[in-house]
Amino acid sequence: MADILQQRLHALATEQNIEAVVGIKRGIERETLRINQNGSLALTPHPKGLGAALTHPWITTDFSESLLEFITPATDKIETTLAQLADIHRYTVKQLGEERLWPSSMPCFIGEDTLIPLAQYGSSNVGRMKTLYRKGLHNRYGSMMQAISGVHYNFSLPHSFWVLYQQQLGDQSTLQDFISEQYLALIRNYKRHAWLIVYLFGASPAMCKSFLAGRQSPYPFQQLGKGTLYLPYATSLRMSDLGYTNSAQSSLSITYNNLPEYIAGLHQAVSQPSAEYQNIGVKQNGEYQQLNGNVLQIENEFYSTIRPKRTTESGERPTCALAKRGVEYIEVRALDVNPFSSIGISAEQMRLLDVFLLYCLLQESPTLSDEQQTVTERNLRKVVTDGRRLNLELLQDGNSRLMLDWAEEIFADMMPIAKWLDEAYKSNGYQDALKKYYVCLLDPAQTLSGQLLNQLLSTQQDNGHFMLAKADEYLAQLQNEDYQFYNPEAFTKAAAASILAQQQIEQQDSLSFDQYIAEYFAEVPACN
Repeated sequence: MADILQQRLHALATEQNIEAVVGIKRGIERETLRINQNGSLALTPHPKGLGAALTHPWITTDFSESLLEFITPATDKIETTLAQLADIHRYTVKQLGEERLWPSSMPCFIGEDTLIPLAQYGSSNVGRMKTLYRKGLHNRYGSMMQAISGVHYNFSLPHSFWVLYQQQLGDQSTLQDFISEQYLALIRNYKRHAWLIVYLFGASPAMCKSFLAGRQSPYPFQQLGKGTLYLPYATSLRMSDLGYTNSAQSSLSITYNNLPEYIAGLHQAVSQPSAEYQNIGVKQNGEYQQLNGNVLQIENEFYSTIRPKRTTESGERPTCALAKRGVEYIEVRALDVNPFSSIGISAEQMRLLDVFLLYCLLQESPTLSDEQQTVTERNLRKVVTDGRRLNLELLQDGNSRLMLDWAEEIFADMMPIAKWLDEAYKSNGYQDALKKYYVCLLDPAQTLSGQLLNQLLSTQQDNGHFMLAKADEYLAQLQNEDYQFYNPEAFTKAAAASILAQQQIEQQDSLSFDQYIAEYFAEVPACN
């Protein structure tokens, strides 16, 4: 264990300090496609029983009307978060008629990407802007890529931890500036080591052939059955170059060395014209095609495996919220949907993530240059496509290193952190989770991607058939289980309240859509 990590952990784990870490808050955002009984994409509108996607607190849509997104509020107990997520699933499946929820990150069979309906949010300016942003994504990248699903893990440490940690480090800045600085330090180390999370939790080594839609593949895929393509050592095709990538972003310099630098990089990206996207045109024959012709239409278009976040006020831009009030929590975005869970993630995964994120925070975290950040991205891409390959090597500090040796070292450093958390939370869950996933280092077949591909190959089963069977299994399971946290009345009330809230937003609009867009983008210089 590195000296600095050992020193910091020793001070935090003393008897008088150990409870300071209790109160970690987590929230989950889980995306999932609605599918028909035959496994094809459901093209129906957002179900009325789920309320208004614009304003519902727990159930919304992502890129498409067919792509649901479930959001749990931030809570300080893993069991509560999972109960909330399960109840959201339970209620939703009962509003879908004959439809199901697709349990994989890579999409179901989709005939052509023009069939994928854009998410609709009503007639208000904010609702129209959300749909227009998605239209811009379609015109820039095509819709197929946007039908990929993931799980986002929102994580924040309690105030008591930050007060203690700032004292231990002898930091003299304001507490909020210290918190922002430390979350960015965590993010830099996360980027250095994100390949480990993709190795363990990547769960998309195979996909439906329809995803390529006649495009040339950058990878030497093998075929299984009539409709499945796979890479034998892949962990996460969702995180590959087939997924959410933006070639124009490669020229951007968005770094995580301090908050003003990060915000400035994003501001530049949303202000910098792109010749490629300007050729699309903002309007054609008087009809909007995208929000603007810049490299990024808005900040959310920038793809990253992790983001610093601050809750935004209505109409406020994410970077302006960060500039005004600092980092509040982090959003981990490198997670595939777990196809072996009815709700896409497990308690053991959440515990491993808690330990890993604290490891990233407590380790020394030097600044990351553009060149060093490029190395972290190359390491990630290697694990994405070849993570289970024997003797795979990554680059660490300019030298080649066996991935599994590096992973062993990280696990050894994480075990005392797991012990600290178990002592603080009076449990064994963190150490048990570490032991469970350590087996994946000894046997790559135990990773989620290894388990999935082995099942497909041993039964010679199409990925689509396997996932449809899982969708049917989870539908029956969710329909037959009792609610754990919410109740049906809570969802009925939330749906009705969301519809009313959307109507009120629509009635209160006073600007034309052109004026609204102009004022929204005028906030960038104003929030500096």
